[in-house]
Amino acid sequence: MPRRVTLTDRQKDALLRLPTSQADLLKHYTLSDEDLGHIRQRRRPHNRFGFALQLCVLRYPGRVLAPGELIPAEVIEFIGAQLGLHADDLVDYAAREETRHEHLAELRGLYGFRTFAGRGARELKEWLFREAELAVSNDDIARRFVIECRRTRTVLPATSTIERLCATALVDAERRIETRIAGRLSPPIREQLLALLEDTVDDRVTRFVWLRQFEPGSNSLSANRLLDRLEYLQRLDLPEDLLTGVPAHRATRLRRQGERYYADGMRDLPEDRRLAILAVCASEWQAMLADAAIETHDRIVGRLYRASERICQAKVADEANAVRAALKSFAEIGGSLLDAQDDGQPLETVIADGSGWDGFRALVATAASLTAIMADDPLNHVLDGYHRFRRYAPRMLRLLDLRAAPVARPLVEAVMILRNGLNDTAHTDFLRPSSKWHRHLRAQAAGDGRLWEIAVLFHLRDAFRSGMSGWYDPGATVI
Repeated sequence: MPRRVTLTDRQKDALLRLPTSQADLLKHYTLSDEDLGHIRQRRRPHNRFGFALQLCVLRYPGRVLAPGELIPAEVIEFIGAQLGLHADDLVDYAAREETRHEHLAELRGLYGFRTFAGRGARELKEWLFREAELAVSNDDIARRFVIECRRTRTVLPATSTIERLCATALVDAERRIETRIAGRLSPPIREQLLALLEDTVDDRVTRFVWLRQFEPGSNSLSANRLLDRLEYLQRLDLPEDLLTGVPAHRATRLRRQGERYYADGMRDLPEDRRLAILAVCASEWQAMLADAAIETHDRIVGRLYRASERICQAKVADEANAVRAALKSFAEIGGSLLDAQDDGQPLETVIADGSGWDGFRALVATAASLTAIMADDPLNHVLDGYHRFRRYAPRMLRLLDLRAAPVARPLVEAVMILRNGLNDTAHTDFLRPSSKWHRHLRAQAAGDGRLWEIAVLFHLRDAFRSGMSGWYDPGATVI
């Protein structure tokens, strides 16, 4: 069976290449007085240069130089400058293969470098298998292994060995996590999860596929579709410790695998893996569905407010001619009054000789009406969308578990009142006294609490947007 490849050529090069930047050379290839003392014990220049080079490469990247390997000019210049040698002094190094092996043996004895074998290899393998759960990618686990080898002064094994060890460790970590999650599921919950692959919705798709088919919408129908799925998943009653000790990226990976599978493919998986994927999907989809419902609510509120703004703008546009005519009339009357004052004539005759007092009263009434239209506020029209909220909002508030930071507690108290089907227009602690909402609620008709309900839902949307103390935690929306 062919070896499972885990690293690309670029990733291998990044792990094993020699440093060339000045910062890396200073960090990894600066020789101490002790190093220089050992190096000077070599009699010939090329052996001193080669011995120093072998020492540096053993330290970083932690491997043995390959026979005939091309050494970067930056490395040769940096090490040579410390030894007082030049690149030409390295040419004759290891003309005898035995010299290179002898130097490696001496370096292992002097600095404690060890090969990847025996007890040290077993300890590194055990460490790697534990660390694999935290690794987020093939490259990440390989980098962790290489760094641990450097720390323990273990000479890196062949790249194929690193790849094989990392691949095995990753697969083993996946199996352990799947077994851990599946082991936390009671028999009734197992049956409920497995039923997701058998039950169908409208005789078209399995319940499992139906649950993952969601996205934010912009109307009450879309909101209820999301809430249908959220309510179904909440009835599964998954254990609270389901993902305890499971790295977040591992849970995300299991969820993404579940989103790629159809029911037939899921049935072919080993039981622990199948149950782990179903459980993680059910858990994470709850959070995602709640977020989608919140975004849908945000869009509905936004659409209603924009529609109210358009109503105000349309009224202003409809009365544009009347506004111009009223302004023109007042300008004419004002001009006549100023002329009369300049000429010393009685001002009241200006009105009487013009349109008359009845006409002037009508003009003032028209101006007052136009002023009210121009000053119209979109909040005066939000009640037009009350029926949209009633189609989904009570259900959404019942399904979302809201937890509040201290600054948002008055709002959550209002939400709880609304969730319980009550109406308390006197509870306005969540509103700023100077806000438009506060003025509108004070001016609302007695006994009509619809505007109060809409005010709560508008401010809940603003709280979700601001993210006062974080965001979604499975089972709880924090505002």
